[in-house]
Amino acid sequence: MTYLLSSAYLAPVHYYTKLYSGFPIVEEHCDHYIKQTYRNRCIIAASDGPLTLTIPVEGRPKSEGGTSKTPMRDIRISNHGRWRALHWHALVSAYENSPYFEFYADDFEEIYRKPCTFLVDFNAALQQLVLDLLNLRPNLRINVDHYLDVPAGNLPPGSSLAALPSPVALSPPIVDLRERIRPKVDAAFDAEFRPRPYYQVFAARHGFLPNLSIVDLLFNMGPESRLILRQSLVR
Repeated sequence: MTYLLSSAYLAPVHYYTKLYSGFPIVEEHCDHYIKQTYRNRCIIAASDGPLTLTIPVEGRPKSEGGTSKTPMRDIRISNHGRWRALHWHALVSAYENSPYFEFYADDFEEIYRKPCTFLVDFNAALQQLVLDLLNLRPNLRINVDHYLDVPAGNLPPGSSLAALPSPVALSPPIVDLRERIRPKVDAAFDAEFRPRPYYQVFAARHGFLPNLSIVDLLFNMGPESRLILRQSLVR
């Protein structure tokens, strides 16, 4: 089995269960940028409830199709506003009283302070930090050559991969989640994912909020985050 995923900004727990699964992962960087997805936004648990953090981006000029016609690998981070400081302040406000924030804060803050031109590079830096903190080593490859066109969404075992215009070798069945794991799609579509409740700072006020950004799990549960990921997988 191979999972196809998009690049994501501090992706949700659902996304990370795929990285935990042990199956090969291909992260797509040739897809066109799509607004209101996890490519440039994450959702955390703030004192007033779920809070969306969005990175401002810019792509091709309108004469060349605009941002929506820009491959993810070419999407640049906009310097508009003070988004880095605002995002970091939001994370501190939301998680400074969580059990593990103080242990991980410096590493995250360093990434927010470093200049970065491309969105995929910023996402990758945060993702690598999370993987290191969770001691996860997924079988992860990045596709930067040609968009992987999977006509039927999923290819069953034994199907031909000739339609895939890329040198990336894929093991069927191929599960295309590039446009399925996104904020406005209920994760219940995935029979292999059932979010396992865990401690959250504001649970007494809002109840358990499932499938938030991986940092919500990490800051609240620390090393036990791996256990929650495993328990959220349905096999």
